[in-house]
Amino acid sequence: MNKNSKYLLVDQSVLPEIFLKVIEVKKILSIGTIKAVNEAVKEVGISRSAYYKYKDYVFPFYETSRGRVMTLFFVVEDFSGILSSIINQIAIAKANILTINQNIPINGLADVTISIETEGMVMDMDELMECIGKVEGVRRQEILARD
Repeated sequence: MNKNSKYLLVDQSVLPEIFLKVIEVKKILSIGTIKAVNEAVKEVGISRSAYYKYKDYVFPFYETSRGRVMTLFFVVEDFSGILSSIINQIAIAKANILTINQNIPINGLADVTISIETEGMVMDMDELMECIGKVEGVRRQEILARD
């Protein structure tokens, strides 16, 4: 990449399939289920040359968020233990919690903002947000900011 590179955040649904497959190969190689590039590209169904052409230019969102501070926002139902369940999911991901702010519930719902440091995470942000979204009582979740 050159120093004049510009980055875009693009929804994967509009990307050419090759970019998604390159990311899939990178994930396979990073988790170690397949160790050789030749085998990984064959598994995904792309050529080695296509992988090498794009591998240094295509990244999943979580890869660019490693070592960053992420601010997460949730709307949760007001019942005992829900915040603990959310924090447990963050702990499972091995993210470092920096701040937690929970507003007073109104009409049975409360806003929660949690800032985390992502350096040591063992899962990507999409997986973490999906896990938190499955916690009973979490009505909405989103990434508010990334530093």
